[in-house]
Amino acid sequence: RTVGVEYMHIQEPAQKAWVRARVEGVATTLDRDTKHRVLERLNAAEALERFLHTKYIGHKRFSLEGAESLVPMLDALLTAAVDDGVERVVMGMAHRGRLNVLANILGKSYAQIFREFEGDLDPASIQGSGDVKYHLGACGSHTAPSGSALEVTLASNPSHLEAVDPVVVGMVRAHQDRLADPEGRRVLALLVHGDAAFAGQGVVAETLNLSGLQGYGVGGTVHVVVNNQLGFTTSPEHGRSSEYATDVAKMVQAPIFHVNGDDPEACIRAVKLAYDFRQQFHKDVVIDMLCYR
Repeated sequence: RTVGVEYMHIQEPAQKAWVRARVEGVATTLDRDTKHRVLERLNAAEALERFLHTKYIGHKRFSLEGAESLVPMLDALLTAAVDDGVERVVMGMAHRGRLNVLANILGKSYAQIFREFEGDLDPASIQGSGDVKYHLGACGSHTAPSGSALEVTLASNPSHLEAVDPVVVGMVRAHQDRLADPEGRRVLALLVHGDAAFAGQGVVAETLNLSGLQGYGVGGTVHVVVNNQLGFTTSPEHGRSSEYATDVAKMVQAPIFHVNGDDPEACIRAVKLAYDFRQQFHKDVVIDMLCYR
């Protein structure tokens, strides 16, 4: 239906069997409370984008329009992590949807975001103008419906979008070393990518290539690709040679879950599957959310 799973490139039979058992012929409906949570998160994401578009016409805002399912996806992922005993998540992401994630996932106040649109930037920041508000990081927390919470850190990010990837993985490894958490059960790495950058920037492949090494591994990173099928101004056929933007992840035999962003319930199922796979096998996993801009 609205989910496609690439996993036959994985050489480990146990991993292939695990994926197959969870996607072939299983129930796909969500419970009522989860559906309400998804709707509430979608409404919050769309309301913010609509307000910014109305109030700040002409401003660069790197809108999440067309990809609003990202917010309930991240919410479901963090909720699953909380309920599984994870204490901290370190995130990295590019500009697209960053303000929405800051507000609706990390809990940054709307007032602060609006002040930044009005030009009230931190005077201590270097060259504090232009789109610097999209480079800012933040620390917050995520509270699950169960009442438990975890810390969420969004790393600062320059305009070289994927440069943040190894930084986030390094931050996670440092936390894990301090907590004596070699399997990565208490600290999770989460990276949100754009489709063109994931395929086109070499630091992505470099980071993936280090992911299984003893000195660099973090027990697997969850990658979410916001695939709006438009690399700034470039169409897919002019931006990469591979069939999918996520094909570079096959080098580490990561399973890839392609999901239609217009089906929020399928997005939730995909992100929960991805998280469970990471926890089971301690390796990278990719979700490719196809949407529009």
